[in-house]
Amino acid sequence: MDHEGVAASLAELGNTHRLAVFRFLVKAGHHGASVGEIQKALDIPASTLSHHLARMARVGLIKQEKHSRTIVCIPNYHHLQNLIGFLQAECCMGENMAPDAASL
Repeated sequence: MDHEGVAASLAELGNTHRLAVFRFLVKAGHHGASVGEIQKALDIPASTLSHHLARMARVGLIKQEKHSRTIVCIPNYHHLQNLIGFLQAECCMGENMAPDAASL
């Protein structure tokens, strides 16, 4: 992942409704949840939910599959793992460069 992709994903998760939707989908698991299930559980109006889902799909946080007349939203765990990996990639690398706390 690059900075732009990570920033776009984090920006979408920075909205309280989209964060709630994403967390709901992660709890739902690999089979995801229908738009109707999400709407009922989170009490988000259909038009608003549609907007949020489209934004999340655009940056790759979720996938949407059509099953007959039902749209199922599935969290993109691969994207989530890449996002977390990007954030953790250089964890603690600067500790050896920081001044020794005892010398302060």
